[in-house]
Amino acid sequence: MGIASRGAGQLNRGGSIIMRRIFAAISAAILAAVIAPACYAQYTTDWVANSFGTNTTRVGSVARSMWVAPEGVIYTSSMWDENEGGIAIYQNGQSIGSIGAHADFQGGAITGNSTSLFAALQFSSTLGSGAVGRYNRTSRTRDLLIQVSATTTERLADVVTGLATAGTTLYASDFPGNRVRVYTTAGVWQRDIKVSGPGALTVDGAGNLWVAQKSAATVLEFSSSGAQLNAIRLASTARPSALYFDALTQHLMIGDQGPDMNIKLYSIAGAPLLAGTFGVTGGYLNTTTGVKGQVGDKRFTRVVGIGKDSAGTLYVLNNPWGGSWDLGRDGGTDIHAYDNTGRLRWKLQSLNFEGIAAPDPATDGVYMYSGSNIYTGSAGGTFLANTVDPIAYPSDPRINIADHERSEHFGQIVSVGGKRILVATAQNPDEFYFFHFNTANGYIAIPDTSIPGTSFNTTARIRDGFCLDSKGDVWAGLDKTNAIWHYRLSGFDANGKPSWSAGTSTTIPTSIVPLTRILYLPESDTMILAQGIVGSTDWTSIGTRIEVYHGWAAGNTKTPNPVIRIVSANPKSMTASGNYLFLGYVHTVPNIDVFNLTTGAQETTLTNTSPNTVYIGNDVDSMYGLRSYLRSTGEYVVTKDDYNGSNIVVYRWTPKSATAATSTVSTQQSLISPFGTVSK
Repeated sequence: MGIASRGAGQLNRGGSIIMRRIFAAISAAILAAVIAPACYAQYTTDWVANSFGTNTTRVGSVARSMWVAPEGVIYTSSMWDENEGGIAIYQNGQSIGSIGAHADFQGGAITGNSTSLFAALQFSSTLGSGAVGRYNRTSRTRDLLIQVSATTTERLADVVTGLATAGTTLYASDFPGNRVRVYTTAGVWQRDIKVSGPGALTVDGAGNLWVAQKSAATVLEFSSSGAQLNAIRLASTARPSALYFDALTQHLMIGDQGPDMNIKLYSIAGAPLLAGTFGVTGGYLNTTTGVKGQVGDKRFTRVVGIGKDSAGTLYVLNNPWGGSWDLGRDGGTDIHAYDNTGRLRWKLQSLNFEGIAAPDPATDGVYMYSGSNIYTGSAGGTFLANTVDPIAYPSDPRINIADHERSEHFGQIVSVGGKRILVATAQNPDEFYFFHFNTANGYIAIPDTSIPGTSFNTTARIRDGFCLDSKGDVWAGLDKTNAIWHYRLSGFDANGKPSWSAGTSTTIPTSIVPLTRILYLPESDTMILAQGIVGSTDWTSIGTRIEVYHGWAAGNTKTPNPVIRIVSANPKSMTASGNYLFLGYVHTVPNIDVFNLTTGAQETTLTNTSPNTVYIGNDVDSMYGLRSYLRSTGEYVVTKDDYNGSNIVVYRWTPKSATAATSTVSTQQSLISPFGTVSK
């Protein structure tokens, strides 16, 4: 059976309701397996990390800026959206279309007026960078190109960092040019205003321009002719990242992505005066109103867009922390809508583009950890927490723009003696970043080191497979060593940081060379090895042979039984739990084939259940894009990266031979969160 999509407003219910729904859904799945005919196994198709689960209704990927029209139409700009235009359009909590191609826009700035939108464009071979496109709001086509900056070769950083309109005037921040450029909305240049490091822009009711200098923690005011008037000096740690002038209250609203993580309201009738704030001070890192890392109503992550409609509805665009070198996989879309009393009306969330969330053993698979977020629930799920703390850990590799890996949103999670270990990786990694947790830091994942690999006593690249097993041991195929290296978990220090022993090596069986994947199941002492493509230099793909070794630690490192022959094209990602191997494919089908580790036989294929209410994407194009877990009920939870739908597909499958006794987790176990227990 499929799980139907629900309204975004339902995400706002209390925690107790959420937990009741989680366990109700689990109970329903178990009941379905019990009453189903014995001739086949039951599974459901679900999703998390997006408010909606179909391709036509889903929330667009990684919105980095926002403009709100008076009638309540929301336009967001993204650097990359695999399945629609880079400008996404919403109204009343629903998607109503998109504009442009999926890679047209830089994402860092957008504005509009009654007829047009203006958006910073992405670097291209024909346009270069630093250009702004004008788009007709009715036809949704580009009708004008404005080259704002002299910088035309920048590929990674934002060049045009702010846009605003007032009547027939367009303002554009040329960041490398240290100026705000003034044009007519027809693209005719008028003048330049010299400003060091200009960012977000807005125009007040008197026609004066306000310019955010994010790194300088300052917002400057200029007259329409370019004369500097007032300056708002924020705390030195503040980072003004969004501006909006509220004509109703006559307040300048400043989104601050510094430690305060809130919106500051300034009266500008005379000299600017702080009149109040909107949002919890400290945002999702506040420890008074919630657990550190916990997101929620007014617990903002980083505010990158503010707007209001004529009815007084306030819209706030957040980017959950977690980034990458190309900006396009930077955080996620998180839009909150508030009525004129400040009450949350609805949310639109798209929290995953290229990544995976692993079921958490400590909660029997109820929580799911991606490289930077924690989810729970079903039918879109609940965004529970963001595990990145940019204030305490500014060198966290997940937000290091210089990191050459591509977006560490792929999570692997284990729990040993109540201590969690998180590994965050990129799409096709040879570096693996380790994180740990402790009570004082709540949901925040603490980086073990800013240097890849050293957590488990090696700096070598990992090209022949990687596995963090359920006991916390690391298995790694180190590049050009012809060996499988085993690093035993030694324990945890007082702060929860794990350590490992020196590695011991086992020669890779010649029958599986070149080795490309490693999976080890300590509960059954089962090693699963996948061969790469013989003769190919592509170390990221799987070939046609998978070997299963029962009794590996007991000494059987040479005789596989069974050997699984893969007949479908382009296998890419695999995971295993209990007695089953789950295999996904790239550039072909979204199917996940399920193989029995005892017999080697293919038992079923997970595709989609009827009715097909969940968009499951096209394929799995990442090395570690599948994760799995065997629950105490005998149910397997399998998650799949769906970069097309900007979500994570969740399969819940109960094989016909399942019994609760096969699980390593007691059904009487309480659900352990990073800060305590949640009773069943």
